[in-house]
Order: sequence, then C-alpha cells, then structure tokens
Amino acid sequence: MMRTHDLIPRIPTVLFFDHTAKLGGAEIALFHVLQHLDKQKFEPVAVLGETGALAEKLRESGIETHILALDASVNQARKDSLGARSLLKFRAVGKTLTYCIRLSRFIKSRRIDLIHTNSLKADIIGGVCSRLTGVPVVWHVHDRIDADYLPKTVARLFRLLCRIIPDFVVANSIATLKSIRLPYSSPSAVVYEGVLARDAAQKNNHVGGIVGLVGRLTRWKGQHVFLEAAAQVRQQFPKTKFQIIGSAMFGEESYEQEICALSRSLGLEDCVEFTGFRNDVPRLVDKLDILVHASTTGEPFGQVITEGMLAAKPVIATRGGGVPEIVQHGTTGLLVPMGDADAMAEAICALLSNPKLARAMGKAGRKRALQHFIVEKTVPRLEAIFQRVLLGKSGQSASRDAIEQETLSH
Repeated sequence: MMRTHDLIPRIPTVLFFDHTAKLGGAEIALFHVLQHLDKQKFEPVAVLGETGALAEKLRESGIETHILALDASVNQARKDSLGARSLLKFRAVGKTLTYCIRLSRFIKSRRIDLIHTNSLKADIIGGVCSRLTGVPVVWHVHDRIDADYLPKTVARLFRLLCRIIPDFVVANSIATLKSIRLPYSSPSAVVYEGVLARDAAQKNNHVGGIVGLVGRLTRWKGQHVFLEAAAQVRQQFPKTKFQIIGSAMFGEESYEQEICALSRSLGLEDCVEFTGFRNDVPRLVDKLDILVHASTTGEPFGQVITEGMLAAKPVIATRGGGVPEIVQHGTTGLLVPMGDADAMAEAICALLSNPKLARAMGKAGRKRALQHFIVEKTVPRLEAIFQRVLLGKSGQSASRDAIEQETLSH
C-alpha cells in the first residue's frame, strides 16, 4: 500500500562544496547564496575541506555544514604555483583521489541530488565525484581562465575539462565566461556575485576626505599602486587620509611587509592606515569618500566594487576583467589603466576636487547595484539553473539566452 508521505515530492538536496573555509571573495559569495537560497525549493548541505571562518558563519546561519578534511598539501597549493610538474605529483594525485572516494560516499549516504562546486580545486574534486556517483554537477567559476591569471598549462587543462565534465558552467562575469572559451552549445550562464542589500551610507563630512582600498593583501590586488597614487594625491590634497582594509592570506605575508615598507619610504605613515582583517568592512566602507579598486590583473568580477556602489560611494577602478561590466565610466565611477599610479592619482584628485560629481556618481552607482548586483537578483538565477540541470533542460538556448540577459549596457 502506498503511504501518504510517498506522494509528497522530496525537496532536492544540493551539496555546496568548497575546498577552503577562508573568507575570500568566492567564499563570501557562497555564503550569500546559502543564506538566500529558497529552502522550499532546495535543501542545502555545505561540505568544506577545512575548518575556518566560512564554516562558523554557515553554522551560525543554520546551514547544515560538514568538514571533510582535505590533505593540507593539496588544500594549500596556490593556483599561481601550479604547473605541469605539480599536476604530475603522483602523491598529491593519490591523496586527491582518496578524498574523492570519501566525498562520494558522503554524497551517496546523504542522497545528494546536485553538486555545486565553488573553486577550481572544488571543481575538479566535485567533477570526479559526479562521475563516481552519477550525480550532476554545476561548476561555479570565480576565476578568469587566462594565462595572466593562471599558469598556462592549468588554464588549458581547465578549459578542456569544462567541456567534458560539468553539466552546467556558471561564471561570475561575462569576462570569466569568455575566458573559458566554451563552444556555443555548451550549457553555461553568467550569474553575478550578489551582495546584501542595505541602506546607503550617510553623507560624509571629513576634512580632506578618506580614500580606501578593500581586499586581501596580495600583489595583483595592487596595494603598492594605490600607495604610489596616494603619495601624488597628498601633494594636492594634504589633508586626505587613506585606508588599506584587509590582511594577507594564503601565505602572502611577505607582500604585506613590502607595502608597509613602501608606505614608510613614501613618507605616508601619518596619512595611511593599515586596518588588517576586519569583520565590519561595510561600516568602514560607509566612512569612505571614495572607494578605489587597484588590481593589476583583470579581476574576474569585483565584489568589493559592488559593495561600495551599494553604499553610494564613487568608485575608481582599474579597467580589466569583469570590472567594466560593473562600473560605468563617467557615470558610476572612473576606470583607469591597470598598474598606472599616475592615472589613479589623477582620478582621485578629480573626485576630491568635485564633491558634487562624486556624490552624483555614488547615487548612480547605488541605483545600478540595486538593479543588478544584490542577492535578491542573483540567487533566483542560480536556482533556475539548478532546476534546469535537475530537469535535464540545460541546453543551448538556456545557456546563451542567460548570457544575453546578463549583458548590461555600459
């Protein structure tokens, strides 16, 4: 006899897998997705390869979270240190395959219906588990797959794997998706990384203004360029203060020491503050007059930029990667060439000398962020992709229509 509860459709269980629990941009984006996922449509289960801040935040939010420890030699390998030789380290390959078997057992025991992976390492591991279990997998790519961002060998291999392993590829920007170079027929779409909607910051009345840069301390984020620009700005606006918000991660402490020394050599000790890691970044952004983004390599997306726009701050950002998809030059902020301290200083001075223009750009930026870059806009797109994959409808029209919907006017 059929029981009544057998007639009730089971909510699909989605495994969200990331190899790390450190709070980088991709992990913050994942946290926002899990917070706002429609629990009436999907049951989320998070699995992380290590303990850390992300695991704590997920558990505090009531998300079922498991730690399945990944060997440190595999987990801590940085993407920019990978290459042909590292890919052939059989010991690391063996440890990874052993981990895939453990994770596959968890997937089967937990009756997972769909796998969502959130990093390049997670993509590979989740892809193997998908083949071992028969559970479909969605690769969420947060990195541009180009030789200026990844070792050439890794970029080529990942592009190949994107064609044969995932059931669907989600990219965090049009620039990221283009860098993967998928065939037109491949099921893929752009879903921007959504930020949490909040009220605009109150008008600042700082003497001279505060100009800030937010992000982990690493060379390609361009904190050294920001400091070189700050030294020039100070000559015209001596009362301006500068903040570098963030800390070194992934073994990059030597760069932190380098930029602190640079600040001293430029005579900026009295006007530059290194805040270190902060849990209250939105509050610090609220106090800024201008938010600067200084990456020297094309940023895949630029979540910090959307945070600043949402706070109604004018943004000065480097032109590369997915950033021009966010910032409308001359309307919501100013775009400058990557690695060009002179151009950055000129842009900062232009806004400091014209507060009315700066406020207008901040207002326009907030409007744009609310239209395109908040979780209420982005998470439903990801949910629709999950439903397509589960229903087996991830075909050509779904992928390219999705891209066209995401193409924003600039």
